[in-house]
Amino acid sequence: MIAFIEGLIEEKNPAYLVVNCGGIGYLIHISLYTYSAIPDKGTIRVHTIQVIREDAHTLYGFSSTEEKELFRHLITVSGVGPNTARMILSSMSPAEIRSAIIAKNISMLQSIKGIGAKTAQRIVVDLKDRLEKEGVPGDDYLMPANNTIQEEALSALVMLGFNKNSAQKAIGAILRKKQGEVVTAEELVKEALKSV
Repeated sequence: MIAFIEGLIEEKNPAYLVVNCGGIGYLIHISLYTYSAIPDKGTIRVHTIQVIREDAHTLYGFSSTEEKELFRHLITVSGVGPNTARMILSSMSPAEIRSAIIAKNISMLQSIKGIGAKTAQRIVVDLKDRLEKEGVPGDDYLMPANNTIQEEALSALVMLGFNKNSAQKAIGAILRKKQGEVVTAEELVKEALKSV
């Protein structure tokens, strides 16, 4: 299994990338979401999933691990192959898709080209519980993975018995209010306790 490819972008278009890694050009199929998230030139790291079939070995690439994991979940649903999953990820952001599945928003999923009522229902039935357990890292949640102050605050709230998803949303809302102001983990916890 190829987990990621790091190299120079040789070619970029809305459907695929060609990445030069050690003198080998890897053709990587991408979603429109990834297309808009990555630069046009330079060195990049693309998270990948390799799909092996009798007639083809295909690489699918993602700008984030969140998108990659959502793709992995989607292709486990009966009737949703890699190309359909890529179409879903091209239509909405990973956070919007997760939210639609968790909220059982069948009509939102049906608005995606190629997704009928039965497939939309199957996606919700198969993935809702799994995605709820993982939590929803939404676009409104502004916590980068390496920000220790915010991680400490989140950890403290979870240890106090709060739902991780609610705590994340509360921290995101506080950070938006503070608009870049420097805050301590203690201040974040105190503010979040008022709203959680």
